[in-house]
Amino acid sequence: MAIAAPPRLLGEILVQERLTTPDVIEQALARGRTTGERLGEALVALGAVRAEDVLRALARQQGLPFLGRDELPSPLPIVKNLSPKYLRQYAVCPVSVEGGVLTVATAEPLNPVVADDLRQSTGLAVKVVVSPADAILEAIDRTYDGAASPLQRIVEGMEDERGAEGEEDVNQLRDMAFEAPVVRLVNLLIENAIGAEASDIHIEPFEDTLRIRYRLDGILFDQEAPPRRLQAAVTSRVKLMAEMNIAERRLPQDGRIRVTLRGRRVDIRVSTIPTVHGESIVMRLLDRQSVFLSLEKLGFASGMLARFEALIKRPHGIILVTGPTGSGKTTTLYGALDKINSPDRKIITVEDPVEYQLKGVNQIPVKPKIGLTFATGLRHIVRQDPDVILIGEIRDLETAEIAIQASLTGHLVFSTLHTNDAPGAITRLQDMGVEPYLVASTLEAVLAQRLVRRICAACRVPDAPSAADLSALGLEVAAGTQLWRGRGCDECRGTGYRGRTGIYELFAVTEEARSLILRRAPSRDIRRVAVEGGMVTLRLDGWAKACEGVTTVEEILRVTQEDA
Repeated sequence: MAIAAPPRLLGEILVQERLTTPDVIEQALARGRTTGERLGEALVALGAVRAEDVLRALARQQGLPFLGRDELPSPLPIVKNLSPKYLRQYAVCPVSVEGGVLTVATAEPLNPVVADDLRQSTGLAVKVVVSPADAILEAIDRTYDGAASPLQRIVEGMEDERGAEGEEDVNQLRDMAFEAPVVRLVNLLIENAIGAEASDIHIEPFEDTLRIRYRLDGILFDQEAPPRRLQAAVTSRVKLMAEMNIAERRLPQDGRIRVTLRGRRVDIRVSTIPTVHGESIVMRLLDRQSVFLSLEKLGFASGMLARFEALIKRPHGIILVTGPTGSGKTTTLYGALDKINSPDRKIITVEDPVEYQLKGVNQIPVKPKIGLTFATGLRHIVRQDPDVILIGEIRDLETAEIAIQASLTGHLVFSTLHTNDAPGAITRLQDMGVEPYLVASTLEAVLAQRLVRRICAACRVPDAPSAADLSALGLEVAAGTQLWRGRGCDECRGTGYRGRTGIYELFAVTEEARSLILRRAPSRDIRRVAVEGGMVTLRLDGWAKACEGVTTVEEILRVTQEDA
């Protein structure tokens, strides 16, 4: 017996469910032609059908699940980028977060704007279910205790004391910065960031909005933000805490904040720059209790770790760590210094700034304003009879030459460079103007590194590698290779990742490589020789970690470039 196709029109479904009659449907359609109401709205206005019945029929028509009042979870899952104010405004609520998919309930399943907005603000795929608007609002009230968020409670009642754009005087800015609500607001932004284990807070003013973003595991996520009218007050408070000049809004400034929260001491590096709509602020959070990691905990493969430990115990020479900003270079260097720190060695560092204090190590902060640069600091510390010297970064020829002279006179020198791969550091030094024979005679090794996000242990599931990703990675993989991914859960904020680890490329300079350096061979030739000599590339090290279930191929592709 043939099965009849399900009705496709809303009116047909309501008639089939015996909730109304064809005559009433005609009346509602006639009313809609006059008022502009949709069929469901007209039926409810006529009192012919309940709003919930219309929604159930609409869900059936669209092939979507329907959740009644008692079927919505209590409390609702909290999605960090979705504020209660936003949920109430659009009468939408999260139902679940699983496998990178956010399921939301809405009373307007035919409106594509909300789903698109949710995709952009959360970075998750969005699945829609249907539920009555009053049920959704009740669920939101139950979850958030019928009250505004902590940030909204602080903002409520704060008066707009802002004058014409840019006309606040210094006294007014200072007064705003000391107001109790402003103090609580900035403290809340910092506390939330520390609680979320963020590495940075971004406060960015735009024409109509003030945007707050946290960097979590290397990725920026939007957060609930105060209204645009409080931009001057928030900026002034942060600058005052960082001991900056609050009257100077035309030039970039740098400062530092030290706070103790829940028994943890946190240093915050603050940077401001002027933009068209006000000062943009970035706050780098440095948790002094959680920073130090030994080399064994940084993600080195056992063989590479043994080779690196042998290199850092050499009596003299230069060892460079390369990678982009925020790739963990300083953490690796601190781990190396800790490994070789002993009573019979004197270690001196020159840093900009000193991020973390190491016991038993003499650390000098660079102060360019008074003439204490890397170069001037280095000139003097070589007279301090050190065994090991750490230079925060080789930025110019003068610093490079002093570092080389220090290594030639029997010192072991550590430093960083911004290059894409390990062999590229040689070309970078030569571009600065360092003579090839000096590079060849002093450089012992270059370690390139990146940070990749770890798969969340709470929601890790098996995954098959995609052919496109493997092709992009440039690898031929045996059939049946088992990989892993995170489904997405509350612990990882639906991202499938939690925490980070390093991937590494260690280039120990061999005699063959030294001869290429002397001939000014291009970086690709040095890289080829290094790979032939057994150097594991960033992508290969990443692939090994993907096979171990530590990270994903997508992460490796995100942080590395194609090998030459």
